[in-house]
Amino acid sequence: MSPARGHRPERVATLVHETLAEILSGEVRDPRIGFVTVTGVTVSPDCTHAHVRVSVLGDEDEKAQAMQGLASAKGFLRTQLSRVLSLKVAPEIHFVLDRGLEHAQRINEILDHLSAGEEES
Repeated sequence: MSPARGHRPERVATLVHETLAEILSGEVRDPRIGFVTVTGVTVSPDCTHAHVRVSVLGDEDEKAQAMQGLASAKGFLRTQLSRVLSLKVAPEIHFVLDRGLEHAQRINEILDHLSAGEEES
């Protein structure tokens, strides 16, 4: 395997990330897909599958609705990826809800609460 070929999944992941973020912000009209942010993309070594991590602003119902909207838009998104990236075969898209920001926010709340408790002591 040539050195350039070993980096292909990383390059494709970067392009998929940038392209999907742009398409989701400007071309997708599904009202269920509100405030969705692409937080990361991992592409399989053969570039046939892309695991797309997304963060969704809102409550659990809004997150579920957004994930359903993304699932129904997969065909359109894959077609757009193929067209924009000029790939022979666009990767199959798998959306995964990224709760990292929520966890970080919850940890900050706990730390703030603990810090406030120490100040009172």
